Amino acid sequence: MNLERFEALIGDIMLNYIKNLNILIVGIGGVGGYTLESLVRSGVENITIIDFDKIDSSNLNRQILTNTENIGALKTDEAIKRSKLINPNVNIKTLDLFLDESNINDFNLDAYDYVVDACDTLKTKELLINRCIENNIKIISSMGTAKKLDASKLEMTTLDKTSYDPLAKSLRRIINKRYHKKIKVISSKEVPIKINELGSCSYVPAVAGLLITNYIINDALKGRND
Repeated sequence: MNLERFEALIGDIMLNYIKNLNILIVGIGGVGGYTLESLVRSGVENITIIDFDKIDSSNLNRQILTNTENIGALKTDEAIKRSKLINPNVNIKTLDLFLDESNINDFNLDAYDYVVDACDTLKTKELLINRCIENNIKIISSMGTAKKLDASKLEMTTLDKTSYDPLAKSLRRIINKRYHKKIKVISSKEVPIKINELGSCSYVPAVAGLLITNYIINDALKGRND
């Protein structure tokens, strides 16, 4: 993969460091798909994906992995295909399962430099966050992007500083309060639009996914330089 433009920004030593990061993404829908794409295009070559879902026509408006020809396909399969077309050297491991209490202890989360929580199930988020915080593993958790239209209101913050985010509010209730300041989240300060459906646009989840990659790359570079 030709990364000369990125190498011009960070140098060859740092580029090799980025290539060797090991990242876990849980959920590759609207947010996770864009995180995956931008990590691959940044040269990251070791990525594990957990997602049990298949592509549905309702995903077309916001999920980068989807098109009219892969409806019904496993998202993990499409993630490998698309990523390999960008960088043939990328090493993507996939697990087609629903992460819950019955299997979370099957994973060695210590093996990952970063864990990206891009799933939409509250209990899975709780399990992932608790496990990562308790073991000092870096995790970035995506909060809600549905019922939002203004991507400029998204920000990387900590769980204790979120506002107008029902998912973050629910997490604060079930996650130990002493962890709140340690949990990095991507969240929107936009007041949710009052509709009954989980309406979503194309760009808010996309920007959330890109901001997660933005955080990972810059945090990794800072850590390497410190």
